[in-house]
Amino acid sequence: MKSSELFNRAKTLMPGGVSSPVRAIKPYPFYVERAAGSHLTTVDGADLIDCCLGYGPLILGHAHPEVREAIERQLEKGWLYGTPTPLELDLAGIITGDHPAVEMVRFVSSGSEATMAAIRLARGYTGKQDIIKIEGGFHGAHDAVLVKAGSGATTLGVPDSAGVLADLTAHTRQVPYNDTEALEALLAGNDDVAAFILEPVMGNVGPVLPDDGYLADVREITAAHDVLLILDEVITGYRAGIGGAEVLYDVKPDLATFGKIIGGGLPIGAFGGRCDIMELVAPAGPVYQAGTFSGNPASLAAGYATLRHLHDHPEIYRRLDDATRAIGEAAADAGKGTFVRIGSLFKHFFRDAAPRDYREVKECDTEAFSRFWKAMLEAGIFLPPSQFETNFLSAAHTTQDIKQIAEAYGSCLFA
Repeated sequence: MKSSELFNRAKTLMPGGVSSPVRAIKPYPFYVERAAGSHLTTVDGADLIDCCLGYGPLILGHAHPEVREAIERQLEKGWLYGTPTPLELDLAGIITGDHPAVEMVRFVSSGSEATMAAIRLARGYTGKQDIIKIEGGFHGAHDAVLVKAGSGATTLGVPDSAGVLADLTAHTRQVPYNDTEALEALLAGNDDVAAFILEPVMGNVGPVLPDDGYLADVREITAAHDVLLILDEVITGYRAGIGGAEVLYDVKPDLATFGKIIGGGLPIGAFGGRCDIMELVAPAGPVYQAGTFSGNPASLAAGYATLRHLHDHPEIYRRLDDATRAIGEAAADAGKGTFVRIGSLFKHFFRDAAPRDYREVKECDTEAFSRFWKAMLEAGIFLPPSQFETNFLSAAHTTQDIKQIAEAYGSCLFA
């Protein structure tokens, strides 16, 4: 098979043969030749319904005509200038207009870069050293947050990374998700905390959903202790709806981070928040942040086209919510494990009850998931290859796609 041959070569050229750990499917990953709409075509000729969607960015599906045309128009004009472009204002205007707490925004090149810059900014604004994150929460692969991380690190069983300095992680505290008592206790005993960063919905080990009132209580507790609240909306941004989790759960952070969907499938990240905080970012203030590819015109064009389409077609969110509900009903009929969904995010946990935090996610039967994943792939459905990753749907998934996914869930859960 071509994929096997390609992987054998890849292992001689790249660590583990891949560019990101979660792609290291055993015994070898399949290689994609092209994609359109909701489907992938592999180099071996297989046609797969895609429920990974680049790990979330492709809410309109692969090669959406409007997004593709926007990219092509920009490519005709050039794709890197090293200067400001009007597109920055267009995309920034949409994001700030959709998020009441985001008054100013800075574009970067990835979600990891966005969270890294937001944490630096929080420390610069408050003059404090420590940050708090959620156990199992994933905020990219930079040192300050690569502590008991979710996503690929959890899958590999190495939640702490070699090469991360103890001096850095000493300033990163952790509390369980959905546990306000632990957060209150930690803050009561530490007056050197700059910020609490969390995914409003745990995406990289989930979706794990917030308890009723949890996010509102988090906002109240952090404000009472003069700690900045950073909502990491790299996954939930424009997935949970227009305005993301901020609007869905009516919680107003001090800072927020974005990525994935706002780039329409091209590399991007952004962080934003209150003007008085954001104006500390260079060149307006002393908190340094810079990047050659920040505000890349092609990414901005793709992101602007995507967000404009979502604004013009708000019914997309209702249809995606209906679709994951239908899949969940099929999974429930199988009577094994627990199906969790919110909008277009969904996951089947091989555990009797829906997990409320990272520790409970880790109780899932990963061997059962592995059997299920392989059965789904044989049925023509590509899910992220980990119990610790969220599945996604797109506007390109047809009624027939959803029916096929639901039927596969109903049969493969018995595998």
